[in-house]
Amino acid sequence: MTNHKKLSPSRALAAKVIYAGLSILRDNGKELPMRDLMEKVEKKVALDKWAMERYEKTGYIRWESIFHFFSIDCVKAGYLIKKKGVWYLTPEGEEALKLGPEALLEKATMAYRKWRQDNPVTREEDEEPDEKVVEAPSYDDIEQRAIEGLQQYINMKNPYEFQELVAALLRGMGYYTPFVAPKGKDGGVDVMAYRDPLGTQSPRIQIQIKHRESGASVQEVRQLMGLLQKEGDVGIFVSTSGFTPDARMAARGSHVHVELIDLNRFITLWQDFYDKLKDEDKGLLPLRPIYFLAAVE
Repeated sequence: MTNHKKLSPSRALAAKVIYAGLSILRDNGKELPMRDLMEKVEKKVALDKWAMERYEKTGYIRWESIFHFFSIDCVKAGYLIKKKGVWYLTPEGEEALKLGPEALLEKATMAYRKWRQDNPVTREEDEEPDEKVVEAPSYDDIEQRAIEGLQQYINMKNPYEFQELVAALLRGMGYYTPFVAPKGKDGGVDVMAYRDPLGTQSPRIQIQIKHRESGASVQEVRQLMGLLQKEGDVGIFVSTSGFTPDARMAARGSHVHVELIDLNRFITLWQDFYDKLKDEDKGLLPLRPIYFLAAVE
């Protein structure tokens, strides 16, 4: 699909950054936190002074706002999935990269317009977005800023405080935590969790926790696997800095069940089970929901 009409400055910029964003996702395992993706796009695309200007009212950078605005088209076209601050490239999105920047954006916009016919209009009818619309902070921006605040709060905790946070989450999920490792314990299991007070029901969960700047290694994941000797044992490895590719591969191929939880997934679980936590456990990482009228994308 070739568009012979000269693109407006906004759409020309959108074609570049959207194409770069999908390409980066393709080359990085087809998923990235939104903030990491934005940083990679800025490094990859040659952005001029106009693209880097900030809107006076909100302080948002023009190219970032345009990127978010047109990413809605990609979602409606089935190229992208956004979930809890992480963006995922679909097989349809990977195939669409073969079209090139301008044709990809045009096809995505056509998909948005088709969807819009049967849904309330939530943005301007014009092909070129209105600056007032683009300037407004997107839901993704708001969600990402909230997640970053939670990440910073958790990262400021020491390893033992984070260990208590993990135990609190498990209690909110309905488990008993008869053992939380005391300070000074070196290696082994940091938390044990049972379905019943005596640990007679499966699964019996052994949790290892790493709260540091480097990702958990394959050796550390295998160490946890070696502790799962009894039938009904399940391992959970929580690492605030994630896991190496070899560690993830080892967990996927293991004959025992080992679940890997990085910081983003921990935050999602904390949000999902927050209402089920006891008040004293909520106080370890307090949340305050804010409800607002969300535009239909």
